[in-house]
Amino acid sequence: MIRKVTKAVFPVAGLGTRFLPATKSIPKEIMTLVDRPLIQYAIDEARAAGIEEFIFVTSRGKGALEDYFDHSHELENHLKKSGKDELLDLLRQTNMESGAIAYVRQHKAMGLGHAVWCARRLINDDEAFAVVLTDDVVMGDPPCLQQMIEAHAETGGSMVATMEVPQEKTKSYGILDVEEDMGAIVKVRGMVEKPKESPPSNLAVIGRYILAPTVLGNLNKLKQGAGGEIQLTDAIADEIEAGRDVFGLRFRGQRYDCGSKAGFLQATVAFGLEREELRDEFVEYLHDVLAMRKAAE
Repeated sequence: MIRKVTKAVFPVAGLGTRFLPATKSIPKEIMTLVDRPLIQYAIDEARAAGIEEFIFVTSRGKGALEDYFDHSHELENHLKKSGKDELLDLLRQTNMESGAIAYVRQHKAMGLGHAVWCARRLINDDEAFAVVLTDDVVMGDPPCLQQMIEAHAETGGSMVATMEVPQEKTKSYGILDVEEDMGAIVKVRGMVEKPKESPPSNLAVIGRYILAPTVLGNLNKLKQGAGGEIQLTDAIADEIEAGRDVFGLRFRGQRYDCGSKAGFLQATVAFGLEREELRDEFVEYLHDVLAMRKAAE
């Protein structure tokens, strides 16, 4: 029987330079998408998937991120006294119980593989674990990670979330070399990180992973890959070379790259339109904007 995945690693040590000057004083992960920070979307997705232990790989200057999940007793008492029960319930959803979150430091920016490796002492030798990148916000029902955990319960091994991208954009992603296409699930023969030419497919890896504990052993080698960084893709590829199974899941949903300004804006529109209390006013505004742009042409 395949052991249930209950731990997730959240690499949140990045500086967020693409969002300067905003990220000069606040971590990128608590930048707000509609009315929730990016990290809350990631946590909610993980909770829905049955994750019970949350491991944050942080760096200097991330104190606000740690504080976000703490209890704000003064604010809770104020809302309670004011009779604002709906806001109180909303606030309590951001709280994490003592011991549910662990923080480890990545002292030097050496890539995603190195960030995951930093969490190695909090993962047992016999348990698979999830990795969630907060830049990738996925709108899916059920949530993307839940889809992956359900699929992983059948396949075992390691699994990555994947989506088709245009050929010209393959150089921006880790790309799967497919051994067997079974529809929603593909068996992976190899992975290439940001291929400059001749990509093996157009199936790109996005920021959701379920990894066998042996991947951490591969990361122990600390080999530098593309860009001089320690690539998680390389450690997963080592699994294949060792004869262990790696799968890709074509998840059902829409992924938004909130690590880019354009992607963040697209996600804001998409999630804004999903909110019933905002939709009508927002749609009217968008129509007006498009009409004015068309008239200006």
